[in-house]
Amino acid sequence: MPIKKYIIANWKMNLNLAESVNLAKEMKEKFSGFDQGEVVVCPSILALSEVEKILKGGKAILGAQNVFWEDKGMYTGEISADMLAEVGCKYVILGHSDRRKYLFENYEMIHKKVRAVMETEKLTPIVCIGETLEEKESDKRDFVLVEQLQQALSGIDVFGEQRVIVAYEPVWALGTGTAIDPAEAEYAHKIIKLALNDMFGMRVVSKNFSVIYGGSINSKNVKSFANLENMDGLLVGGASLKAEEFYKVAKSIVN
Repeated sequence: MPIKKYIIANWKMNLNLAESVNLAKEMKEKFSGFDQGEVVVCPSILALSEVEKILKGGKAILGAQNVFWEDKGMYTGEISADMLAEVGCKYVILGHSDRRKYLFENYEMIHKKVRAVMETEKLTPIVCIGETLEEKESDKRDFVLVEQLQQALSGIDVFGEQRVIVAYEPVWALGTGTAIDPAEAEYAHKIIKLALNDMFGMRVVSKNFSVIYGGSINSKNVKSFANLENMDGLLVGGASLKAEEFYKVAKSIVN
């Protein structure tokens, strides 16, 4: 298990360039003495370069919200893993439910993105999985989580010091302002780790994998998630759009 927990900010498509720059400055100052966890900030592609300049030398690390699976070519509007690494990214979010829902990302596309990121050995993938309300109510959650893991990660080689972060985000809780019951999150994370153990073996999972939670986390509900046995951090959406709120979340999860 990793010593430090991950606290990852996903700004989504909420901030323009000026707003992203201002928030990055606030984040750098707020986290200047923060050593207890790995803080990752994922702005829009528009702001990556400017945010990297601000975060450089501080505690927060740059991440991206998406990537394409090819190195280069006639893929209008896309960006490769090497391009992200060149601008200073160390992490990248893959397979987020927003993209599955609105941009019709399927299993094959997500798998190719994971493979491309792992092959560069320059970025850590944050692979998002999670069930819909319909899948939850029909008792298909366990099956859905295992299937999404298998589709995204089967055939992927993980070795050396490479890391893979799996983010459990129940789709039905996103954007509601209410996180799920911590016991449900703990159960889902246990299922995820058992599935990963079957796929990669306990030794590799213990050394190379982390499982984090995302879904309407804020400073008011984060404490109940802080001591879950199988949780290695958080992927934070709305609460990451204000530096003070995000800092409170981060402090709560590592203390």
